[in-house]
Amino acid sequence: MRAILMKAFGEADVLQLAEVPVPEPGPGEVRVQLHYAGVNPAEAYIRTGTYAFFKPDLPYVPGFDGAGVVDTVGVNVQGLQKGDRVFVASMLAKNKTGTYAEYVVCDADAVHRLPDRTSFAQGAAIGIPGLTAYRALFQRAQLKPGETVLIHGASGGVGTVAVQLARAHGAYVIGTAGNDSELAFLRDQGVHEAFNHHDPQHFQKIVDFTGGAGVDVIIEMLANVNLERDAEILAMFGRIVVVGNRGSIPFTPRLLMIKESAVLGMALWNATPADNREALAALSASLESGVLRPVVGREYPLAEAKQGQIDILEKSARGKMLLKISEN
Repeated sequence: MRAILMKAFGEADVLQLAEVPVPEPGPGEVRVQLHYAGVNPAEAYIRTGTYAFFKPDLPYVPGFDGAGVVDTVGVNVQGLQKGDRVFVASMLAKNKTGTYAEYVVCDADAVHRLPDRTSFAQGAAIGIPGLTAYRALFQRAQLKPGETVLIHGASGGVGTVAVQLARAHGAYVIGTAGNDSELAFLRDQGVHEAFNHHDPQHFQKIVDFTGGAGVDVIIEMLANVNLERDAEILAMFGRIVVVGNRGSIPFTPRLLMIKESAVLGMALWNATPADNREALAALSASLESGVLRPVVGREYPLAEAKQGQIDILEKSARGKMLLKISEN
């Protein structure tokens, strides 16, 4: 089969299209023929060999998310059969091969049915983005109906899922993005208001928009840029969940003391099996009900995975970045 294979750690050039054996499922495992795979920032960090949470053995096929059709079911697997339309969310699976490939094998509990209304491209946008959004909003921030949540970078793969889940939960949702087109897109996605994060006054405008009360929860995608200002605009007892960070900044702890607010770190790798099951059950139910409508962004052929990993770190996104692996 065709797959992206890494034989060394390093820059994006280490991602090479290769022919590799089709993996075989063992007991309790499922093989899926993939139509799409998700591209996530974590995969670009893993590629360097310096990612704190995961350093794979080489050679290595990257990728944790995908969608396609069940091809083969191992023994002791129940609830899935050949031909089922499914999405794969294998980041926390005990056994898994990479999704930057025509076939993936992983634990059966990392494979979930895809509703008929959900395309394969949308299915590949669920895994890491959906788990991140759910964990940040509900397992870390403990978002409550009626609270106000600010989602930075709300137009991307994680942000769009977070907007939809927060709205359905009864929160008042504010999003930021980088241009007028993306702001209009966010309003179409259901935010109550959107602000341009390139505007030096956008933090003050957010406070003004809340009538001076501030926001209860902030989902922060770039803490090294925004954390101090985030703390300034929190409401009393507010919570900041740090989803992404690329450096260090000075910080004034008194901002947290004044409001008894909190900064909460978040990493999917720390989720317990119970946390993971809860999140995937909620995401699957949200797909079934139509609450969750994953937004598909840029698509790249499998052979261009290198460019996808470059762009996911360097370009703004509207929806989830994907690799198109086969026609469906």
